[in-house]
Amino acid sequence: MIRLHDSATQEVVPLQLRDEGKVSIYVCGPTVYGPPHIGHGRSVLVYDVLRRYLTWRGLEVTFVSNITDIDDKIINRANDENRDWSDIAVKCESVWWSAMDRLDALRPDLIPRATEYVEQMVQLIADLVDGGKAYETTDGVYLSVEEVEGYGLLAHQSLDDLRAGGGDRDLVGEEKRHTADFALWKRSKPNEPSWPSPWGNGRPGWHTECVVMSLDLVGEGFDLHTGGLDLMFPHHENERAQAVAMGKTFARHWMHHGFVELEGEKMSKSLGNVKNLLDLTDEYDPRAYRLLVLQSHYRSPMELTEENFGHVLAALSRLDAFARRVDDLDGDPDADVLAQFQAAMDNDLDTAKAVDLLFRSVRDANTALDNDDRTAAAAAAGAALEIAGALGLRLGGVDTEVPDEIVALATERGKARADKDFARADALRDQITAAGWSVEDSADGPVLVPIS
Repeated sequence: MIRLHDSATQEVVPLQLRDEGKVSIYVCGPTVYGPPHIGHGRSVLVYDVLRRYLTWRGLEVTFVSNITDIDDKIINRANDENRDWSDIAVKCESVWWSAMDRLDALRPDLIPRATEYVEQMVQLIADLVDGGKAYETTDGVYLSVEEVEGYGLLAHQSLDDLRAGGGDRDLVGEEKRHTADFALWKRSKPNEPSWPSPWGNGRPGWHTECVVMSLDLVGEGFDLHTGGLDLMFPHHENERAQAVAMGKTFARHWMHHGFVELEGEKMSKSLGNVKNLLDLTDEYDPRAYRLLVLQSHYRSPMELTEENFGHVLAALSRLDAFARRVDDLDGDPDADVLAQFQAAMDNDLDTAKAVDLLFRSVRDANTALDNDDRTAAAAAAGAALEIAGALGLRLGGVDTEVPDEIVALATERGKARADKDFARADALRDQITAAGWSVEDSADGPVLVPIS
């Protein structure tokens, strides 16, 4: 039985499916106003791994991820650059898919765009107004959270606590009845894109976009709604509130992943340390980021440093060499190892344990080959390759010849380390890196990997 942490109950619970053998997943996608950053990359990879694993388990997965192609951030950039807002959205979406393809992430089954659903959003808002759940102000339409049963479920706060805390600080209207009330419709300002509505020309609020698209494409009571911890409140809370206010059943389970940290700090624009995902995949083998994500539990912070990238690049080099070594082996994978893999992944997607099983199987296969036991090697290798495939980690690569001068530097560095001349060893590492190679120490000696 697959068990996942539910953000609403804050417990690891069985994934109870609406339809037997089928899983419906809605993932909050990007707002396309700039290039994707590494936080986006982690999000995509976490749910790509989840999707691949559920498919490996034999479930039929419907995977939906939206594109927010109209938003204040898009409009602000368009005004700053004197460009058409739709031009920015189209081009930034193209960049997004380019980055996701580099990460070898499967494309969603359905990709709704907010601008395709404005008419349905207007209808939802009208129904909420007619039902007394929303009210009109001079700048738009707001949902009255006091009319929503259980508001604050994902925030794990009462309405009184939310009032004291200020609610959704990004949407502060002067005529709001409660600090947590949020905009469903925003009246347009001069030179802004707009659509017609009973409350004047304007555009839908961000929180209204996803609830309409998810209910349309995966239906009431869909199985799993996912995203980053930063989306849990107010975005996901406010999506859910609209569905509840309409008397509809929304997501059955909520899943949220942790942040990315750079050298110990949470990645954020305010810190100025947001790394462009395209730059990252230009600099390193994109598979390294997938392996780094896999080695971290999805709910934990994930640290990104030059050192840990060096570790995973070296590990990939060893995995590729292994895959080439066992290419001609034929036999059934070790069933016990695969059972352990399934148990780990069923336990709140424990990818770190799964990766440990992968490397253990690689070691077992190499040892068996060294002992000329091809039957044991085939079983261990089959398990390793099956696990890698289920996690979306492509192995094999191509052999890259290391220049003699780089080998000589690595050898000299090894001697310096043996002599405990660590200053000299560090200087040699810098020379190797400057020449376009990373060096990682292993039990079998230094591993040299080209920096892509």
